[in-house]
Amino acid sequence: MANKPQTITKSRAAYTRNHFAALRAHVQRIPASTITRLYFSDDEHGNEATPGWVESFLRRMQAELVELALEHGSSVLADHLKSSAKAHGSARLTAVTLKMVEQAALLAVATPEPTHGVGMWFRPLVARRLKDAGIHTLADLVDFCNRRGGSWWRAVPRIGPGRAQRVVSWLRQNEDAIGAHVGEDVSLDDPLSAPESKLVTIDTDSGVLVPLERVRLPNELSGARGLNRHASFPYILAHNDLEAIRAYLHRYREQPKTLRAYTKELERFLLWTLTVRRKPLSSLLADDCEAYRDFLKAPSPAFVGPRQSRGSGRWRPFAASELSPESQRYAVRALRAAFAWLVDVRYLAGNPWRAVSDPVVIERENVLKVERALPAELWARMRGYIDSQCKPDTATHWRSVRVALLLAADSGLRREELAGARRERMSPTTYGDGDDMVWQLSIIGKRNKERTVPVSPATIDALAAHWRDRGEHFESASAGPLLAPIFIPPTAQAQRKHADGKPLGYHVNTVNLLMEWARKRIIKGMPDLSTDDMKLLAGTSTHSFRHTFGTHAAAEAVPLDVVQKILGHASLQTTSIYVQAEKQRMLREAAAFYGRPKPEQTP
Repeated sequence: MANKPQTITKSRAAYTRNHFAALRAHVQRIPASTITRLYFSDDEHGNEATPGWVESFLRRMQAELVELALEHGSSVLADHLKSSAKAHGSARLTAVTLKMVEQAALLAVATPEPTHGVGMWFRPLVARRLKDAGIHTLADLVDFCNRRGGSWWRAVPRIGPGRAQRVVSWLRQNEDAIGAHVGEDVSLDDPLSAPESKLVTIDTDSGVLVPLERVRLPNELSGARGLNRHASFPYILAHNDLEAIRAYLHRYREQPKTLRAYTKELERFLLWTLTVRRKPLSSLLADDCEAYRDFLKAPSPAFVGPRQSRGSGRWRPFAASELSPESQRYAVRALRAAFAWLVDVRYLAGNPWRAVSDPVVIERENVLKVERALPAELWARMRGYIDSQCKPDTATHWRSVRVALLLAADSGLRREELAGARRERMSPTTYGDGDDMVWQLSIIGKRNKERTVPVSPATIDALAAHWRDRGEHFESASAGPLLAPIFIPPTAQAQRKHADGKPLGYHVNTVNLLMEWARKRIIKGMPDLSTDDMKLLAGTSTHSFRHTFGTHAAAEAVPLDVVQKILGHASLQTTSIYVQAEKQRMLREAAAFYGRPKPEQTP
């Protein structure tokens, strides 16, 4: 792609990389409808491209590129194109000849400009999400990145670190043409690899343990010549075991929770392999894996310590000296899956974990901790107390708490769903009338599945009050997080994040802190709480209010399949746990039986 504008003697359109990607798909006979969806965004007037228009545009583009190639390409290419045109009426291109035509027709390549819309240079999915965050031009995008730093992408729903890295990389490649520099603090560092100065060679004698991103393998334990290395050509560029592990984890770069979980299991196993077994990962046998399975039951003291930041010298792989059977089974299955992938990409010859059975786990009667759900009477009193704290001129934090609790307890949202809920994905329905009208909210939940949940009138009232605290009118607003902080901390990082004045939603961890703040004050200030009530409230979490919704809905005879859809359960069997009527009846009958007088026995 040309880096500087070039003069074109003939009047022709300039084409972006999206256009060239679309033309390659067209040459490969991809349907026009698919090309339209993948490569063409709405224009500046909001008009959608149609497959018919796209097909016409690509034919015209191909003809213009061929003409430029005839003028500026090699004689061999020109002769080929002329003979093809003579035989077919117009030059027909293959993937190879299209590449040659592109190289010869650089005059037709557009140069990025600061006023260009993001839709010209990024795929529609990415462009749409950038526009939803108020980023319309390349200049807007560079400014947005510079103001928010390395975590800029967190303010753009569903972009993720992987896409963000590619966006910033492209901006840096074209910053001369755009005329704007992307700041150095907009980091492109691999989160799985720390800077060279922070790497630590794992010495089997010293016993030093560091997180995966800081690990450096000694030559003798690198796995470059591991006994289990595949003899054929591998599908990944990994010279040693550490690079292979990072290649596997990189697949989950846009699934933060999964990435954290798998990183934890693989770094634990790698550190154990190096310091305890003193073997490369790619030389392990089934008996080594069996030994690690036994190690998981009670990790050695050197591997255990209180939770610390990953940069702390006191960090340890395990936070508990005993792992539950469920955690042991999860670790074994996660490692088996990782090794299976390494075999599939021909880094390893075989999977030793296939010979290791899962730890025995007792199948719980109640997988969900529904006992944490609040009884209806306690929940009603708690709502009344929270309402009493939401005074008109103060208590903005209580009004934020009320929104969070109602979204969880009246709509069954998980904490991640609550943090990501947006106004633009919410609308009133035609069901109900007057004060009883029900709104609907579309969310992206677990397993990246979209679902629609109802929003109660009480929640709408709470949202209206919370949005007034933010200086906005809820019903007339078109976009924004449903729940957002009212006050911006005075720290430099917080000021940069909120520099454009647009509200950012709470982070998932901050939602937990919000609930913790409320829980302590409710236990301390709410009148007429019994000892049992206090114990129950002390054990509540954000997820407890989701269980509260499920339990109360089932008790009120809401059809079980409806409860399942609202909660987003994959299985109706999971939802059925909330149905406690038969279990309670059985216990009541048993209690009555035990209480009946017994006939006197004759000696």
